[in-house]
Order: sequence, then C-alpha cells, then structure tokens
Amino acid sequence: MQAEEEGERKELYSYQQEDIDKIFEKFEGKADNYHLLYQLPTGGGKTVIFSEIARRFIEKYKRKVLVLTHRIELSKQTSQMLKGFGVKNTVIDSNVKELPYDNDYECYVAMVETLNNRLKDKKFHMDYVGLVIVDEAHYNSFRKLFTYFKNSLFLGVTATPLSSNIELPMHETYDELMVGEPIKSLINQGFLANAVMYGYDVELTSLKLGINGDYTVASSDELYSRVNMQDLLLQTYVARSHGKKTLIFNNGINTSLYVYETFRAAGLPIRHLDNKTPDLERKKILTWFKKTPDAILTSVSILTTGFDEPTVETIILNRATRSLTLYFQMIGRGSRKLPLKDYFTVIDLGNNAQRFGLWSDPVDWQYIFKNPDQFLENIRSDSEIESYHVYVMPDELREKFAKSADEDVRFDVDEEFRLSADRKEKPKAVIDKSIHQHAVMCIINTDSISLARKLSKELDPDIEYRVKQYSKLLSKTTKNYREWLVEDYKNRLNIMIGRLFIKYQVFDDEEDEPVEINKDNG
Repeated sequence: MQAEEEGERKELYSYQQEDIDKIFEKFEGKADNYHLLYQLPTGGGKTVIFSEIARRFIEKYKRKVLVLTHRIELSKQTSQMLKGFGVKNTVIDSNVKELPYDNDYECYVAMVETLNNRLKDKKFHMDYVGLVIVDEAHYNSFRKLFTYFKNSLFLGVTATPLSSNIELPMHETYDELMVGEPIKSLINQGFLANAVMYGYDVELTSLKLGINGDYTVASSDELYSRVNMQDLLLQTYVARSHGKKTLIFNNGINTSLYVYETFRAAGLPIRHLDNKTPDLERKKILTWFKKTPDAILTSVSILTTGFDEPTVETIILNRATRSLTLYFQMIGRGSRKLPLKDYFTVIDLGNNAQRFGLWSDPVDWQYIFKNPDQFLENIRSDSEIESYHVYVMPDELREKFAKSADEDVRFDVDEEFRLSADRKEKPKAVIDKSIHQHAVMCIINTDSISLARKLSKELDPDIEYRVKQYSKLLSKTTKNYREWLVEDYKNRLNIMIGRLFIKYQVFDDEEDEPVEINKDNG
C-alpha cells in the first residue's frame, strides 16, 4: 500500500483513479446539497483518494473544500496528505478562534466539535465551501454540521457504511452509496495482505448487551479476565504468533492490564495502551512498538482508527463484538502490505468470524446501507453460534492422555442420551457414564490419586461442553441449573477417581507405599 509520509505526493493506483472519476461523474448535474457515500476497505487508501478529490474539485470548480474528522490525530494526518497533493490547507483546532472571510486557504480540516462551536458562535463563515468530505462517515457526530452547508456537495467516506447509531441510519443522510474495490480484489491485486484466521470457540453466554447494541465493558472484563481465558490467550499467542509483532484488542482496560501482567510474567515484550494513556507516554510506546520486531501491544479503544503500522504481523481479537465496523477496523490494522509481507495472522477469541464471516468474504454493502435494521436483526446470536461448537481436545492436552485410546476419550452425548432412553434409564445415566470415562482417563494416565485429580482439572472445557450438550437435551433447563451441573460433575469426578483407585487397590502416593495400577479400562 502507498506509504503515507508527511507531505509526499502519492501516485494513484488504477482502482483509485477509476473511483475518483466515478465520484466526479456522480457529482455532475447534481443539486448543491447532493450527498454521496463512498465505501472502501481499510488499507485501500481513502485519504489518498479524497485528497486527490479535494485537489481536483478546487481546480475544476474554483470552490473551497472542508474535510471533517473526529480525532485530532486524523486531522493532522489528513492535513499533511493534502499538502502532499499541493492543496493549501489549515487545521481548525481549539487554538483557532476566528477565520477571516478572505483567507488564502483552499481547504480546511476540522474536528466536528470545534467547528460546530465556531459556527454556532458565528466566528466562521463557510458559505463558500463547495464540497464537504466526511472521513469515517459512519460516526454520527457529523450530522449536527450538515445544516450549515445546505449548498455544498457532501462526500462521506467509510470502510463500513453502517451507522454507529441505529436511530440515525446512513440512507437518511446520504442519497446513494458507491461501493469501491472489495477486500478480496485488493488482496489479489497485491494491495493488501491476506489474513490467515484462527478461531477458537468461546462460551459467551455471560456477556451482556449495552444500550449501544454491543457487549458491555463490565461483562467483557469479567469474562476475559478469568484465568482460563488468559491462559487461552497466552497459549494461542505462543502457538500462532510467538516472535511476531502483535496487536491485541480488548474491550476493557482491566482485561488489557491482566493481559499485560500475564504476558510480562511469561517474559514476553509487551506494553499496554488505552485512551487514558498520557500523550508523551503513548508516543514512547508507539515508537517502541514500531522499532521492536517482536513487540506486543495490548490496547483498548485507541488503535482502531488513525493508526498505521504496516509491520504488524498478528491481530488478536481478545474480545467479542457485535459491531461490524469495529470487526473490520481491528483486523484492518494488520492488512497493510509490505514487500515481504503477503500474509498476516488473525486470532479470534470472540466468535467474531462466526458472527460476521471471514474478513475477506464478500459483503453486500448496498443491502446493509438500505436495510440496516434487517441486517442487525439477522446477526447470528451467541446461542445459535455456540450450538454448532464442537469441543476438540487440544493436541498439547491430548498428549497428557496419551495412554488412552481415541475411542476412550471421545464421548457422544447425543448418542449416549438416545441409548439411555432406549434402555429406559434416567437421563442422569448419561452424566454418570461421562464421569466414569473421565475418571478412567485420569487414572490410567497418572500414578496417584492426587495427580489424577490434578489432571482432571484440565478437563474443565470438555466437562462444560458435555454438560451444555446434555442440558440441551433436557427440557427447560436454567442457567443456574447448568452451572450447578458443572460443579456437581467436578465434585463427583473427584469422588469417582478415589473410588476407582480403591477398587483397583491402588495406594495413594502420600502413604509411602509403592503405587501400581491396572492400566486396563475398568
């Protein structure tokens, strides 16, 4: 992808030039208040495109251009890009109190709140602006300014034409949507790196939805701060990304701090960053991240937009989200192409790909633009997603049960439930048989009761999966009952391990007696 050094003129790629031509064709003959929305994937070079649009519009129509952003960092980056295209511009920030009518600037770059305050105070007069470009147009804070530019053309630019506020759909703000080059095409043409995605099934039933339609920070912190989730994160990093420059996205600051401590304790090079990190410290961290080949950065709400580090090799989604925009923004941070970077890794610990599809899958943006309510209503629920989850024992855990044959590790709850019903047994016979199997697995792969019970704790994911499958076959089970079943299962498993050792006359290793065990399944 084009480098974005400050003030450097960029050569346009063919698809960028073609889209620019199409946009100007859309503008021809339209009313002054025509609003066009343009979709282009993250990494497609939208800043390059609208900078050339600004240059060409000023040259063709002899009218000024305004670019709206929602963050000061984006304003500065945009201003430098415009300068590279020969567009004389200025950033309207909190230090700019007045703007003379006869100023020499061809273009203004402004944050929404700052400009809104100046326009309300009538410090600025912008009736001479012919084109308003809205960067990250899916944010709704821009709408408050539209009334000041009733005689201006509007061009909204976004990677995901889905409003961040369902009450303010984008089709009510923009007259039409123009869809740019899709992700798969940009990959095939060598403009974006391809994502190699690894998904891990996660139980998300404890997560709660907030008023914005996404999972709450509190419920996410509670889930992702748990020891088993931190262990899963560390294991997946070591297995898939060890030694690679890695970005970890979290939903809460507490989770990110837990991640920082977990990785630091493992001796890994990691830093934490969130929106409360002081500017000076943030710059130091980002400089360290850029210069350190195996750097790990765990973050919250800070690097999804306006952050461009092409050397990122792995993206870890250590969170679940129901925001399509956020899903694409997070993965897009790793998609920048380099001469020796054709692929990047994505580790999904929030069932996100199961919810939205793979990052490079085709998306019907026109449908989403015109029917946002239907799209949101049809996003797969967690219960539906998890109904397809099948527990597969990880290879490293399977090695600890190496003395057990494959058929002695597998357990088909559905089949056992059917067989139990045929035999006129009570449903709990299925759980009894499962507990017995787990107990035998632990016994024949260890040499003492204490080691067998210790090993049984590593079966927790398998136990939870079997209980979940069992609960589905019962009628009207509650969450509390399912949680009780899991705890009861674990308690009975401990007891069963003790009974089987006694049955086979095995001595506990704490009794200073030689330990022998019949390795045949009993």
